[in-house]
Amino acid sequence: MVEALEPRIGDAFGVALLDRLAGSGSAIVIERDDGFVDVDASDYFGNVDADPLWPWLRNYLGRRVLDLGSGAGRGALQVQSENVDVLALDVSPGCIEVCRRRGVNSTFVGTLEQLANTDPESFDTVLALGNNLGLIGSPEAAGHFFEAAAAVGTNDVRIAGTMLDPHLTDSPVHLEYHASNRARGRLPGNVTIRVRYQRAATAWFDLLWASPTELEEICAAHGWVIEDTEPAGILYGAVLRRA
Repeated sequence: MVEALEPRIGDAFGVALLDRLAGSGSAIVIERDDGFVDVDASDYFGNVDADPLWPWLRNYLGRRVLDLGSGAGRGALQVQSENVDVLALDVSPGCIEVCRRRGVNSTFVGTLEQLANTDPESFDTVLALGNNLGLIGSPEAAGHFFEAAAAVGTNDVRIAGTMLDPHLTDSPVHLEYHASNRARGRLPGNVTIRVRYQRAATAWFDLLWASPTELEEICAAHGWVIEDTEPAGILYGAVLRRA
C-alpha cells in the first residue's frame, strides 16, 4: 500500500485564482474539520451586479471603502468603477496579485488586524461581499475583529456585507455538524475549514455563519448593532455599526 501524502500547506486559494486568471486550473475544494468536502462553485471573476444583494449593499458605500477578503477583486473593481476610493485586502498574496493584474489600484496583503496596525487612512465602509461577514471567525475572535474595524474606520464606519444563515438547511451532514458544535459549546454554524487545490491546502481557519439573531447577540457583546438586514435565500445582507 502506498502511504498517503498530506497536502502542502500554503496559498492554495491564491494559486487557484492565479491559474484561473491564466485560463487553466482545476477544482477548488472546501474541506471541513469533520471530513466533509465540497467543490467550491463560486464565480470569483463574475460581475458583482449579478449579486442580488449588491443594489441593497450599494446604498451603504461611503467615500472610502475597504474590500475585505477581496479574492479576485470583483467587489473592489465594481466600487472602483463607480469612482469610489477602495482598498482591496486579502490574506492571500496570490489573490492580491490577481487583483493587481485585473486593475485594482490599491491593495493590501494581510488581515484586518494587520491593516489596523499600519495606521491607515480611515474607511467609511468595510465591505464584506461573498459571505465575508463570516470572517468575524467566531464569537471568541469577534472582539479583535470589531476592534480592528473600528481602528481602520471613521467614527461612523459601517460594515456592510453578506452572511450565510446555517439554520436554513435540512442536510443531514450539516445538521450533524451543528449538533457536534453544540456539544462542544460552539455556535452551530461556527465552521473550521481549509481550501484544497490540487496538492496544496491552506491552513485551517474558522468562519462564523450565524443567523441574524446570533449575529445581533455577538455584535451587542462588543458594542456594535445591526442597522439593517436584507434576506436573499440562505444568505442575508447585514449592515453593522457601532452602538
